[in-house]
Amino acid sequence: VRIADDFGCHAIGIQYQQGLKDLVPASDLAEGLLNNVERPPVKSARSGRVLFPGEAVPHFNEVDECAGLDGLVTYRLWRELGFAPENTLHDLRWGQHFKGEGVNDYVWVFLISGAAPPAHFIGGYRGATSERQPPMYFRLGGGSLKGVSKPGHIVWSRVFIMDGKLQCDLGVAEVVKLPEKETERRWRETTPQWPIMHAVLDGISRDQMMARHKANHIQVVYAPNRKQAHRACRIKAAMLAELGVQVNLCGNVQLA
Repeated sequence: VRIADDFGCHAIGIQYQQGLKDLVPASDLAEGLLNNVERPPVKSARSGRVLFPGEAVPHFNEVDECAGLDGLVTYRLWRELGFAPENTLHDLRWGQHFKGEGVNDYVWVFLISGAAPPAHFIGGYRGATSERQPPMYFRLGGGSLKGVSKPGHIVWSRVFIMDGKLQCDLGVAEVVKLPEKETERRWRETTPQWPIMHAVLDGISRDQMMARHKANHIQVVYAPNRKQAHRACRIKAAMLAELGVQVNLCGNVQLA
């Protein structure tokens, strides 16, 4: 955060996997906090002033500059729309059809390797915990920022380069609440120390997603309701197109 302030950065990249992860503890706990508007203050080492007060500090890891671009664009646009701007990348892991307690859909496991903003969790900070990172991935430890993502409507996206052009896939999805037993099962079959999101993609099958999606990373941000998710998706698509990004709307995105 101090480096971002010194150099006038609006987003920062944090590289640890296959790099710093063997030299220092993982930084996921700090990363999850930085992506949250309500977070512990960071002060300038020289003047003592609070840096970026009242704002999250959009960032990305694993040298995923496309996620960094998407995160910053989304943060600023959601601020303009008056929506909660916290957004994060997740890993698109796997999925399975689930039927019960009002759900009857193919539910994806979105589970990033360490941290998501507490604003995304059921209960916010009260629903967040930190656990030691698995030694298999991070031999020196470090804490995660773990929680279960709250039910609601999201816009998902992925910025990538194809055919020599910067492109972005965009769509909408619903985050559903699964029974605790099913959540625990999905955690056990993936990585239980990491934050989880139960996502149902609107109008996209499993095979379509696996054939089309260009990375294991997927960017997600909440909207106040389903109608606003579709509206925000359209606005984001228009903004990216104005910036020269080729936009691809995926699945069922309402155009009006």
